[in-house]
Amino acid sequence: MAGMAGMAGMAGMAGMAGMAGMAGSGLSNQAGAAVGALAFPVLGPVGVVAVRQYVAALVLLAVARPRLRAFTWRQWWPVLLLGGVFGTMNLSLYSAADRIGLGLAVTLEFLGPLTIALAGSRRRLDAGCAVLAGAGVVVLMRPRPSADYAGMALGLAAACCWASYILLNRVVGRRVPGAQGAAAASAVSALAFVPVGVAVAAAHPPTAGAVLCAVTAGVLSSAVPYLADLLTLRHVPAQTFGLFMSVNPVLAALAGWAILGQGLGTAEWAGIAAVVAANAASLATQR
Repeated sequence: MAGMAGMAGMAGMAGMAGMAGMAGSGLSNQAGAAVGALAFPVLGPVGVVAVRQYVAALVLLAVARPRLRAFTWRQWWPVLLLGGVFGTMNLSLYSAADRIGLGLAVTLEFLGPLTIALAGSRRRLDAGCAVLAGAGVVVLMRPRPSADYAGMALGLAAACCWASYILLNRVVGRRVPGAQGAAAASAVSALAFVPVGVAVAAAHPPTAGAVLCAVTAGVLSSAVPYLADLLTLRHVPAQTFGLFMSVNPVLAALAGWAILGQGLGTAEWAGIAAVVAANAASLATQR
């Protein structure tokens, strides 16, 4: 009995650690994006994304230590595509956040993994979830004088990139051991952003504060979530992890409000809630 109680206690502590890890990962990711947005007036979204890619590459290369010379072309081509998608996804998201706010940008981006989750399903519940998410998007993108359709289009582009990122990650995961593929892809993306970073620095000389915000964004939105997720998935089922991920649009909206002063109206909150509820319902009822 004592042994069973001890095992139950250890399981409970592991579960609590997993929940804390998921919460910390989500908060860190969205807070990092909000802090990065503080550097937009100096570096612009492109400059902030460039710094974020550099930080992500340094962290992943240090953790995974990929054996790049041993990669075959069959391994390299999905890695190259993944690196391109990774950079484009972050650039689209940050550009969207600059125009329509962090909360709405992340909500639209979240349609990417939601589409992957619902694609191919024949359940009536998932069809209902798709309708609910669609209704939320209609509310967010409804015509109004202040609507920024270019920013919304960038958010949808980020969603397409995230869906592609998930599919390519599956291919890379099957062909490259461990986290070596993700590390190599981050290095490819960082190299592609080197001339971009040089051009931004030449056109808009960075201030120390702007660089600090951009580096902080890279650490909070790349390094911390990666390591936290790596530890969390040891204690939490993948389905539970995916379910908790669905609150990221809410966390992004709260980070945008707390750090950037980006308030949202009732209609925007309703649209975000619809997208979050659709994803949560679909994941919670999967076998």
